[in-house]
Amino acid sequence: MTSLLHLDSSHSNDSVSRHLTGLFARAWRQLHGYGDYRYRDVAAEQVPMITSAYCSFAQRVQSHGALPLAAVAALAGTPSERREWSRTVPLVREVLEADTLLLGVPMYNLTVPPSLKAWIDRITFPGVFTNPETGSPLLRGKQVVVAAARGGGYGPGAPKEAFDFQTPYLRAYFEGMGVREEDVHIIHAELTRAADVPELARFQDLAKRSRAQAESRMAELPERLNRREATAR
Repeated sequence: MTSLLHLDSSHSNDSVSRHLTGLFARAWRQLHGYGDYRYRDVAAEQVPMITSAYCSFAQRVQSHGALPLAAVAALAGTPSERREWSRTVPLVREVLEADTLLLGVPMYNLTVPPSLKAWIDRITFPGVFTNPETGSPLLRGKQVVVAAARGGGYGPGAPKEAFDFQTPYLRAYFEGMGVREEDVHIIHAELTRAADVPELARFQDLAKRSRAQAESRMAELPERLNRREATAR
């Protein structure tokens, strides 16, 4: 767990998800220092949306199966395809080089922000996260930590539990990319708008407890993951 890629995706000036990822990152740096820490704010510096050139290039590459990154570059046949690959490969390398992915993810309209979805769409280029020699997933063994903030209540037993398309999407995505179920850690802060949305005002105590629990879990998680890694050696 000695290299960390930290992504934030909130567009808010008072972001709970950014606050929570900051707690994890500070605790992680106390254990590991700054040398292998990388930060990307996909809301402030948005990842370009994929284009038709990206899609046609990806489909052609997919017909070759999993390939090393250098071999993918050699298949780009037009300036637009080369431009799309040049926008993609640095993001892919960041993910491959990280032992832990830390994502700050607010819920926007029941799911993830478009800034994060653009990043996901671009890095999910066919075959780049598969070992071309063995067919095994290159993300296996990585830790994924998600700080998931939601203005309302979507937890177990809540009336809107079935409307949560944030958590299931992220879990399905990363597990589908080869991350083990036990290595996906999603920590929620619920009812973050209770203090300023009138119809949620009666839930302010629940909101404070949810935030405090999320803060505690995010701050202690780096040490827990570090102990688990040491035990596994």
